[in-house]
Amino acid sequence: MPKQINVALIGNPNTGKTSVFNALTGLNQKVGNYPGITVEKKEGICKLPRGVKAHILDLPGTYSLNASSLDESVVIELLLNKNDKDFPDVAVVVSDVENLKRNLLLFTQIKDLKIPAILVINMSDRMKRKGITLDLDVLESKLNTKIALISTRKGEGVDTLKHLINNYQSLSTEPCLDTSTIDSTYFENLKNVFPNQDLYKLWLVISQDVNFGKIERGSSSIQDFKTKTKSELKRLQQRETIKRYQFINNVLKEGQQIDSSKAKDFRSKLDRILTHKVFGYVIFFVILLLIFQAIYDWATVPMDLIDEGFANLSSWLQSVLPKGVFTNLLTEGIIAGIGGVVIFIPQIAFLFLLISILEESGYMSRVVFLMDKVMRRFGLSGKSVVPLISGTACAIPAIMATRNIENWKERLITILVTPFTTCSARLPVYIIIIGLVIPEGSFLGFGYKALTLMLLYIIGFLAALVSAAILNKVMKLKSKSFFVVEMPSYKIPLFKNVAITVLEKTKTFVFEAGKIILAISIVLWVLASYGPGDNFNNAETIVRTEFPDIGEDAFEDKLAAHKLEHSYIGLVGKAIEPVIKPLGYDWKIGIGIATSFAAREVFVGTLATIYSIGSANDDDELGEGTIVKRMSEEVYDNGKPVFTLASGISLLLFYAFAMQCMSTLAIVKRETNSWKWPAIQLVSMTLIAYVVALIAFQFLK
Repeated sequence: MPKQINVALIGNPNTGKTSVFNALTGLNQKVGNYPGITVEKKEGICKLPRGVKAHILDLPGTYSLNASSLDESVVIELLLNKNDKDFPDVAVVVSDVENLKRNLLLFTQIKDLKIPAILVINMSDRMKRKGITLDLDVLESKLNTKIALISTRKGEGVDTLKHLINNYQSLSTEPCLDTSTIDSTYFENLKNVFPNQDLYKLWLVISQDVNFGKIERGSSSIQDFKTKTKSELKRLQQRETIKRYQFINNVLKEGQQIDSSKAKDFRSKLDRILTHKVFGYVIFFVILLLIFQAIYDWATVPMDLIDEGFANLSSWLQSVLPKGVFTNLLTEGIIAGIGGVVIFIPQIAFLFLLISILEESGYMSRVVFLMDKVMRRFGLSGKSVVPLISGTACAIPAIMATRNIENWKERLITILVTPFTTCSARLPVYIIIIGLVIPEGSFLGFGYKALTLMLLYIIGFLAALVSAAILNKVMKLKSKSFFVVEMPSYKIPLFKNVAITVLEKTKTFVFEAGKIILAISIVLWVLASYGPGDNFNNAETIVRTEFPDIGEDAFEDKLAAHKLEHSYIGLVGKAIEPVIKPLGYDWKIGIGIATSFAAREVFVGTLATIYSIGSANDDDELGEGTIVKRMSEEVYDNGKPVFTLASGISLLLFYAFAMQCMSTLAIVKRETNSWKWPAIQLVSMTLIAYVVALIAFQFLK
């Protein structure tokens, strides 16, 4: 028995594959990308008896081994390439007890590849309610496999699955049926030409439309052997599918019974309401409002505690550590920068929590179906809804999700407009600016701040739609595509799945942003703490001469402000100030905008660093030294506040439209394989952001 087993977790979308993966791996999992491509790779470790470890690879959801997208081709590439380090010793095929017939199509194809396969029938807790009974002995006999009947909700059957994985070597590798009879002559010729090759693997390589990245299609003779036209191959694929379903129907006649009188009609009744052409949109709008209200109300207390905690930590360290460069770097650079990110963990976590609940419950699929009617009017595919909604978390995986859109032009338009949707990286910017300039109060029970945040999300979504319509006209998009979305059964979200999703996504957000912000905070501190020429080096003399009668505390504040203004970063800010002044921004905000190109959320960390350096009075009472307090007290030389309703709205709109994220540009380049499109994206979105922010400030001031 090997000490590590490679296990491929395979299944249709919405079969509960993620729940099975979480049940097997718990928190021993990580998410990355497959080398060279942007398909998400989830893998984890499951400990089995006798010290054996199972390396679980959660493959992208696929309905069959007839690939039509990059996601599905990843599955086929792995299953056809024995030299891949992740090639499975055993395949665990996850099926849904309510859709067993459709799920078994994929299972029978995998059996034809002669890979040891275990069939998992998930959601067994729903069998009684749906009037389903299964004869597992018959099913195991007919399908030449072992079956694990599990319920991840109740934690039943997971140990059985682990036992089967541990004993995978006893599994039969015999195919379920002989598919070569769909065209005996063709397959006989294929076998004669390539006697040492597996027949079904050859058929898959020949019949696929996708271009495999890792797998050679064999010798040129395999390519030449096709002998059949593309349409003839398609007809053979259809005959293969029909033959498999004939076999599956015969199996289920003996192994499955469904008493339809017991099945409840709750789902169809709820669907009629949630996908209604009027009420459906109203319900979705109210749910969004509740989410944004919750983000503000629930997160306020922990945010205030974190904000005050970092301010107090900085003050305490300054009081106990010896004065010097290291202390200043630690308190004004590192802690201030990190604090500017950590403060938003509660709100980011709540956003992911609520979105995860909507996805787990099955409601998000209804939203996708509902919004398809809207998408069509703007020239987008119905499948474009998925990236646009995913973009509320992060534009990078959202752009990667466009791989499911088969038509290239539809996919390209979706890639170009997705960054308009408000991602979680914009949330810190929105939260702090809204908190500074939007007054307290409520309308119909919803706070002004929550309504403002909701409006920003709507603006981003509308900008994406309008841009898509313009691109559709400019690119003269003419294509026929069909929108198919599966409506999974409604279910109460599984706490473990939601918790792992929130933990993993929040951790990724914090650590990915944290690395960038920590590095930028240190660079910013250096640039803000040093400067060229006499204005910086003789700052103390200049301030004493200009303000001879001020007190010591006021003098320290004036000195810090003077040094910052004449530091290296101050000179950069002053240089770009003429460009941004018409938008209502000063040079400090300009520095924040410039640095936030690394990542939008860096804007807050930058201001935290700048205002920490720019305010030397650290003897305030509890909370008085926080970043929010300092920003609210920031004024111009004439005494007018920097952050007003006009400048705040201008800044919010700038970030609503601007492409302030080099990681997103990098992923667009990778997905389009050209710098042309990210360059167009950067220039056009920046221009739109500048013009809209300019109009807003000039109108409101």
